[in-house]
Amino acid sequence: MEIKNRLKYFFRFTLLQIFLTVVTIAYFDNFLIGDYEDGFNIISTNLLEDKNRFYNFVPNEYIKIDIFLAIFIFIFLIGLYSTKFYTYVNELTFTVDKSFWDEYFSIYLVWSASFLSFMQLLRFSAVSRGYLVLYTFIVPLILVAFRNSEFISSLLGRNLTNENYISFNLDESSIFSQLRILKFRNNLGNHTIDINEDFLEVEKKIENLSKESQLNLIVINLKNISELNIKFEDYLIKLNKKILLISDAFINFESNFYYRMSQISNKNIIYINNDIQYGSRYILKRIIDIAVSLLALTILSPLIIFISFIVVMKAGNPILVRQTRVGLHGRNFLMYKFRTMKQNSHLERTNLDSQNKKNGPLFKIENDPRVISGLQFMRKYSIDEIPQFLNVLKGQMSIVGPRPLFPEDNKHYDSIFIRRLNVLPGITGLLQINERNTDDFKVWHKYDVEYIDNWSIYLDLKIIFKTPFSIFFRKTEGL
Repeated sequence: MEIKNRLKYFFRFTLLQIFLTVVTIAYFDNFLIGDYEDGFNIISTNLLEDKNRFYNFVPNEYIKIDIFLAIFIFIFLIGLYSTKFYTYVNELTFTVDKSFWDEYFSIYLVWSASFLSFMQLLRFSAVSRGYLVLYTFIVPLILVAFRNSEFISSLLGRNLTNENYISFNLDESSIFSQLRILKFRNNLGNHTIDINEDFLEVEKKIENLSKESQLNLIVINLKNISELNIKFEDYLIKLNKKILLISDAFINFESNFYYRMSQISNKNIIYINNDIQYGSRYILKRIIDIAVSLLALTILSPLIIFISFIVVMKAGNPILVRQTRVGLHGRNFLMYKFRTMKQNSHLERTNLDSQNKKNGPLFKIENDPRVISGLQFMRKYSIDEIPQFLNVLKGQMSIVGPRPLFPEDNKHYDSIFIRRLNVLPGITGLLQINERNTDDFKVWHKYDVEYIDNWSIYLDLKIIFKTPFSIFFRKTEGL
């Protein structure tokens, strides 16, 4: 676990080093120097003079402004990381009455003193003083943002304050309700239950609540329990949500898995985060989603205009339909599609159930009378799903993930099938590149679980690459 934490810190440090270096060099070239061409010559001359006086052993080709800026950023971050002044937000700490600006101002003092001293010491004199002062305010904003991945996640579509949790045996007046992990989330209810005796009741409440609303975190006060029922332990591990366990006793687990443990007020706190799309993992996935979506919408813009014209000619307005679907952790959203069916066609599903050739929540009939004549090709080649790139940009969907279903389809879910709700729904996935036309929802779930258990950026990229071949070289059906 220590090695994993160090790797995470190294990754964050490297990412921040690269980002700050690129931003600083770009800002220097475009604003601090800008059009003042002699400024580069003045600073370069100063650097060469200092090199000849103090470190003549360094070759002249290494005396570059960009290199000195990169070295300064590196030294500054090393100093920042080597103290407790700049630490990443710990979800298992209590919230303090400290505003964003208090945090920002402290970092501002450290950065501005360091940066201005560097500029003065190395005689970076030919720069714009106005832009120099402005830059002392910009970098602290970046540092505060990188200190807390939740801040970046909220900018990319996943806001902590919109998440929910359910608790068991947690007193409302408990000091643990002030933990950061709970304070900013919404409590959907507290239940008093004997965990080891009634763990099936806990599972049932979690399952039912997941069908009704968004659920991100499970909090359980185990009291004096030191060992969980093995089935319940396995259930919590495979739930793919955040789990917070509070116990008076030291907890012995039968399974081997990653968790964080700390002690607060003589209580043992166990934090299990099996939410695979959270923090830096979520941020990286969202960056890829946004980049791919913008590229796809740009490339497909002529096709989008053409399809819009065809839909209007065949069926009039509206061009798009918005359907309520179930998203990440059970949160409902409106999914966009090009209209290929008659108005209010979804309401006719009940009358056509006898013709449905698929089981579970899947619904597909041959020669569907609801489909508008002449638009079947859009469903065959999944062209009707192109507007879902807008859902991806809004953070409601991903390029890759399980296909989102209707809220009424939740009746088909149990504690096993509910796992598919714990990742962002996607436009494509393992199912789409393997068995697009399957009639069995268990096959859907098999690929969804395989995706959840093996998720990685590489797997997402592999699925994205294979999807076009699946669409154009196999018979496909839209959902």
